[in-house]
Amino acid sequence: MILVNRIRSLVAANITEQREEDSRAYFDRLILGDCVKMMRKMPAACVDFVLTDPPYVAHYKDRSGRQIQNDDNAEWIYPAFREAFRVLKDDAFCLSFYGWNKVDSFFAAWKESGFRPVGHFTWVKRYRSSVGFTQACHECAYLLVKGRPEKPSNPPPDVLSWQYSGNKLHPTQKPVTALTPLIEAYTQPGDLILDPFGGSGSTAVAARHCNRHYVLFEIDESYFNAAKFRLLTGSRN
Repeated sequence: MILVNRIRSLVAANITEQREEDSRAYFDRLILGDCVKMMRKMPAACVDFVLTDPPYVAHYKDRSGRQIQNDDNAEWIYPAFREAFRVLKDDAFCLSFYGWNKVDSFFAAWKESGFRPVGHFTWVKRYRSSVGFTQACHECAYLLVKGRPEKPSNPPPDVLSWQYSGNKLHPTQKPVTALTPLIEAYTQPGDLILDPFGGSGSTAVAARHCNRHYVLFEIDESYFNAAKFRLLTGSRN
């Protein structure tokens, strides 16, 4: 029995070592391409945290005419989060922004993928993004888990302030200041953070600022180039 346990320990140690090696292969990488196809090439359980701002399925177009690929359909939601769940390590977190009017599609995909919701964040804006039946003055995201991670020692409040990014590089560019508290709370220095919908690279900038590693995928070459420029120039915003 002692020998069996020793063999099991060695096998487990080898698996852990291999996974760490697999993770290092993705350290600090920005990759142009479809995130579902790209994640399928990744080994299982190789990232420590998923932090992403996917299309809201809102058919959004800003004042200058900029749009977001795949913002006109929901077919990608389940395949993307199924792969995100697979590549995320056990007992770890995923933070995803979402379109409030498509919450049923996102929630169904998250649960079917295996994620479990444990929290919800709201960022309050001092300005209105749009005016319809209401004035849009907030952003929101769900905190999801794979397995049963330990609670953070100092979790952030679920209502936070929002600093306008200016949307100079992307029509829905998230401010780095909104992402850093999440990274600091749900990861450790040296961890690998995945953003399947990398946009203009805010997650990577925030990760680097927090001494974490990142791997980002982005399908639109113009936004990919904007993210690449931010990282090459050492941007902190």
